[in-house]
Amino acid sequence: MTPQVASQKSQNSHVDLAVQARIAAAKRKAEEKRRRRAQLAQRREYGLAARHAAKMRRWDKEEQP
Repeated sequence: MTPQVASQKSQNSHVDLAVQARIAAAKRKAEEKRRRRAQLAQRREYGLAARHAAKMRRWDKEEQP
């Protein structure tokens, strides 16, 4: 193997490693984003239910003489 070919192979492997690292980072970021969105959706659901329950309690108070 000539030095140029050996050098080219090591560059490709370095580039491949860099690309793999970027892909892994992007996957981690996407997973974190999915997890965060799921967490926010859960909190939003809880908040909606709590507000609805409070509204119903207010309406019950207003209706009672």
